[in-house]
Amino acid sequence: MRIQKISMFVVLGIVLAGCESRIDIVNQEMANIRNQPPVAIEPAPDFIPVETFNYAAQQLRSPFMPGSLAAELRTMAGKRVYPNLNRQLQPLESFPIENLNMKGSLLNQAGRIMALIQTPDGQVERVQVGNYMGVNHGRIVKITPTQIDVMEIVPDGREGYVERPRSLILIGPTP
Repeated sequence: MRIQKISMFVVLGIVLAGCESRIDIVNQEMANIRNQPPVAIEPAPDFIPVETFNYAAQQLRSPFMPGSLAAELRTMAGKRVYPNLNRQLQPLESFPIENLNMKGSLLNQAGRIMALIQTPDGQVERVQVGNYMGVNHGRIVKITPTQIDVMEIVPDGREGYVERPRSLILIGPTP
C-alpha cells in the first residue's frame, strides 16, 4: 500500500511538472523582444503635388456617350417623356435588355444595317432602327456592325419618366 501511495505521488508530481504555464513562456518571449534594439522606420516618400485642372467643356458633347445618343438626348431636352402604352409590344420587349445578346449584323436589300439578337431562350430575332427591345420601352436609335444604341424610357422616381441611353455590344463568337 505504501508503494502505491509513493508511486501515486511520483506520477502526480510528473503530471504537474508537465503542466507548466504557457503564460511564463509568452512573458519570456516578450521580454526578449523588448530587449532587442529598436528598428529604424523608413521616412515617408516625398509626394509631388499634381497640377490642378479646370474642366471647361461642360457645354460640349460627353466623350462617354455615343454621338447618336447625344444627338437624341439633345433633341429630347426639355420635352416631357412618356412611354406609349397603347403601342403593341414587339417580341423582344418581353426580355430585360441585360438578357439579350447581339450576335451579329447584316445589310437588308435596301442597304440598311440590321442586327441579330439572341433571346435567353435561344431564339434569334432580326431588328432595325426604330424597333423596340427590353422591358423599359427601349427604342433602337442606331445600329453599327458591332453595337446597338437604344434609348429606354424609365421611371424617374417622381411620377414621371426620363430617357436613358443603353448599348448592346457584339462580344464575339460564343462556343
